Amino acid sequence: MKVPFVDLKAQYATIKSEIDEAMNCVVNDCAFIKGKYVAQFEEDFAAYLGAKFCIGCGNGTDALEIALNALGVGQGDEVIVPANTFIATSEAVTANGGTPVFCDIDPQTYNLDVDLLAAKITPQTKAIIVVHLYGQPADMDPILNLAKQHNLRVIEDSAQAHGAQYGGQKIGTLGDIATFSFFPGKNLGAYGDGGAVITNNEELATRSRMIANHGRVDKYDHIFEGRNSRLDGLQAAILSVKLRHLDSWSLARREAAKQYSELLSGSTLITPYVPQWATPVFHLYVVRTENREHIREALNEKGIASGIHYPIALPFLRAYKRFGHTPDDFPVAYAQMDTILSLPLFPEITSEQIAYVVETLRAVT
Repeated sequence: MKVPFVDLKAQYATIKSEIDEAMNCVVNDCAFIKGKYVAQFEEDFAAYLGAKFCIGCGNGTDALEIALNALGVGQGDEVIVPANTFIATSEAVTANGGTPVFCDIDPQTYNLDVDLLAAKITPQTKAIIVVHLYGQPADMDPILNLAKQHNLRVIEDSAQAHGAQYGGQKIGTLGDIATFSFFPGKNLGAYGDGGAVITNNEELATRSRMIANHGRVDKYDHIFEGRNSRLDGLQAAILSVKLRHLDSWSLARREAAKQYSELLSGSTLITPYVPQWATPVFHLYVVRTENREHIREALNEKGIASGIHYPIALPFLRAYKRFGHTPDDFPVAYAQMDTILSLPLFPEITSEQIAYVVETLRAVT
């Protein structure tokens, strides 16, 4: 049996007629840049999240850079970033002239360790980027309270958490501003690159839209220098179709994760922890094991794909060698680099495929 890590072809097969019709409409209308399909998706996605404003843009990294720019992050500003996430989170800070300040992660949720956050705040701190890693909501209340005490802005990096909830509220609506990625492999993925900025603040929304569109409101009335970062009409139409299915896909992901956890109960693998206040969407199902490379090899031999997210924690990347961080600075993130393993999980995965993965795992652990 073959078990892919993600199966976009299987997903397309379930919604082919809807997708094909949506793409044909865009092509027939020649609405390739901006236009009604982008506007409709922005409206739909904002409504889905319960937010006031959605600004489509070129990709998730652009969304982060635009959000930080809109908040005024610049030279001399520090932004706190979790130690375990994709480099786009910290890269966006540097792109705006700021300095990323890494904070270690919680050993259970892999998100920002809120107990360590206060010690990272300095007079130069401007904002906190909260990453809802693997589709698991971060513990937002203490983060928001701390930010309020220190007059800091909070950005939610929600690239992996479309539809996840914290205390019943959709991720992306809790901080000052949020960003999403629509990379094809994401829970809500386009057929190319795409991203969005989400906020309930009209001023931030207006500025974000202007930044993404050459610093203008009207066609040639440029208020400041911005950039060119646009969600195109084809991607927007595809996303509008997929958005209608997102909740059912999220439910399927949670059911698959539940089956994994039940079948792996009592094994040597550490399965994902879900706090009471969290409704995750399992962009990734990540386990921990001290015998990862042997396990990956065994899975591969049985036709089972797996992944590592992420093999090098941000403070230890060569890109950040200038900070001179050591393993003792981020012991949890450092230790997990060699133990985290992502198992196949996607809405269309079957119970038989999951059972096959677990059978293989139990045979080698």
